[in-house]
Amino acid sequence: MRYQGLIFDFDGTIADTLLATLRIYNDLAADSGFRHVEMEDVARLRDMDARAVLDHLNIPKRRVPLLLAKGRRMLKRDLTTIPLIDGIKESLPLLREGAECFGILTSNATENVETFLEIHGLRHLFTFISSTSTLSGKSTHLRSIARTFSMNPSQLLYIGDEIRDIRASRKAGIDIAAVTWGFNSRDSLAAENPRHLIDTTAQLLAIVGGPAEA
Repeated sequence: MRYQGLIFDFDGTIADTLLATLRIYNDLAADSGFRHVEMEDVARLRDMDARAVLDHLNIPKRRVPLLLAKGRRMLKRDLTTIPLIDGIKESLPLLREGAECFGILTSNATENVETFLEIHGLRHLFTFISSTSTLSGKSTHLRSIARTFSMNPSQLLYIGDEIRDIRASRKAGIDIAAVTWGFNSRDSLAAENPRHLIDTTAQLLAIVGGPAEA
């Protein structure tokens, strides 16, 4: 394999949580005075990075940790109805073959991820699940994962669906496969020049299993 370690984001990469997240956000917004989001607003938001989204929705950065914590608790009740991303259930076992490190790094709660994977019969594939309580803390966690598994960053690939995933991976010195089936739009991801830009799970399989580039 080109990469000995594969690390996945969760929301939008493995789990199709967009509708649930939108519903939860609007419930929180109604109580907190933030801007309500309609489905027709989502296309515009998909072109924004995390900071621009917060500004657009009038959410002070200091409120983010508490909102994330509340949102995680609310998401717990929806886990049985949230679907997997199309094709991911069939692809994960194939991606797992030959990977020494196969984990998840997410802003969601570890308990939510554990439960969701158990529901779909996928928990056994993963060697670890790690969570960060902030929107911008993934680079530190990625470096820590590399140290924990005694891997050079060049041996790892992070797979995520957001602009912030690309930036965190770059900061950590780890390659990123930016998937276009999640939150951020293809154009916004491409503008960040990710190492890989992925439209299908088949493409991801080809990149992970293909020969290293010169």
